[in-house]
Amino acid sequence: MLATKLTQTPHLSATLYRCEAGPGAKPYAEAHDSYSFAFVRKGSFGYINRGRHFDMVPGAFLIGRPGEEYTCTHDHHDGGDECLCFKLAPALVEEAGGASQYGGWQHGALAPRADFMVLGELADATAAGKTDLALEEVGLAILGKMAAAGRDDGHGCERIRAQDRKRIVDAAHWIDARAHEDIDLATAGRESGLSAFHFLRLFARIVGATPHQYLIRARLRRAARLLAESDQPITDIAYDIGFGDLSNFVRTFGRAAGLSPREFRRRAHAAGTGQRKILQDRVRTAG
Repeated sequence: MLATKLTQTPHLSATLYRCEAGPGAKPYAEAHDSYSFAFVRKGSFGYINRGRHFDMVPGAFLIGRPGEEYTCTHDHHDGGDECLCFKLAPALVEEAGGASQYGGWQHGALAPRADFMVLGELADATAAGKTDLALEEVGLAILGKMAAAGRDDGHGCERIRAQDRKRIVDAAHWIDARAHEDIDLATAGRESGLSAFHFLRLFARIVGATPHQYLIRARLRRAARLLAESDQPITDIAYDIGFGDLSNFVRTFGRAAGLSPREFRRRAHAAGTGQRKILQDRVRTAG
């Protein structure tokens, strides 16, 4: 495991973790040393926590609580994985509402959700120095968003064959890589060797989102990155990432981010500190 510390403050740190483990790597028990959340930016892995098995694919968030044991597995993907991890001081968690009242801390992991994925991509772009934001600011915005993550979305279900987990995780990577294309359920299912009906049922149970939801969210991840990193016209971004209609893109992005694409870009590049209180209390829950 390679760790690159990106920022350190008295109440928050951010670290980029790169894991090169693949199939055949022996899993072992570990324990979280702090409250944390980690955005899966690349690759995939299994995460066993509180008796539940989560399949962590790009766009998902891993949630940690101090002293809690977990095990990571790497049976279904041989390309390694990368996570952008924020560790939080207990006092900060208490100030934000406390772990017992904070919905997100009860999950162990959060399935790919548009509202969180947009923030994850903004954090990733900020870590790469592509925005004028401070990484600490984006981390605090994600922390604030955790309060709205109190529902159980069914992610982390058990009693699914390892072969089916691998099929679905591979399918998620396949969709993510082709998110700019028109992908229908039958085509995605056929790639996995499953009927459309069986594919839809398994994908939703394992990933925590339907294939179409994951496709849209993968597009929004790319949009957030391009808006934060580049000056590419918003219309071009909409079409390049797979939206066939600009108004649909603006509406979908706004629903996920709580901001229009133009305002999101403006805040990502805002130079004045008075303009840099981004997204907190503004990002609404996307279904």
